[in-house]
Amino acid sequence: MDRTIKATKAVIKRGGVMDKFKTFSSVMAPLDRANIDTDAIIPKQFLKSIKKTGFGVNLFDEWRYLDKGEPGQDCRHRPVNPDFILNQKPFNSAQILLTRDNFGCGSSREHAPWALKDFGIKVIIAPSFADIFYSNCFKNGLLPIQLSSEQVDELFKRAEVERLKASALHLTVDLQRQCLLQMVSDTSSESKDESTDLLSFPFSLDAGRKQNLLEGLDDIGETLKLKSDILRFEQQHQQQYPWVFSQPTGVSGA
Repeated sequence: MDRTIKATKAVIKRGGVMDKFKTFSSVMAPLDRANIDTDAIIPKQFLKSIKKTGFGVNLFDEWRYLDKGEPGQDCRHRPVNPDFILNQKPFNSAQILLTRDNFGCGSSREHAPWALKDFGIKVIIAPSFADIFYSNCFKNGLLPIQLSSEQVDELFKRAEVERLKASALHLTVDLQRQCLLQMVSDTSSESKDESTDLLSFPFSLDAGRKQNLLEGLDDIGETLKLKSDILRFEQQHQQQYPWVFSQPTGVSGA
């Protein structure tokens, strides 16, 4: 079999599959800052790897820690900033991040969504996002939700009310229905298992990006939905133009 077809089959075997995005509930961490750039999300000294994992410990490094972070440090022994929201319980296990305008501005480093995802963040809510960061989120299985400034203000207010009660705001993210829900127990109900939606915010999303998240597909995965057509083309192309694939006399293979 020609090495071009072998290479194509190898790519298909590796695939482009991410975890499928499912409805989930989580604590929401309120990070009340605007214009958070990618260097704040993951500082430049940590960009030496392209493995997509291992960046979570350095997410918001300059805000989470009291010392200067360097690659390879054991962050378990670094002094943490007790005032930073993601260092406080229960927000240190939050999967939803609430923030302000223009989140992800600055450089286009894809390490920013890698760091957020590696920390455990699945959803970022903001009034606006930097365009490249917004696109990179979908390529890495993150859901950036854009709400109006008024809706974001309301979420910050509710989060603060819960914090004053030594609690936290819990949200359910339903991608299929494209809505955010705040769920609490309904003590007036005859059934303790029933619940009431205290808040319901619908959000808009490109249909193609939504479907890719639901199916767990990145750009490669979306392309490989056409894998049969791709292989068929490779085979037909080789048969039609065999001279393109022939190896010159006297030239050894790599």
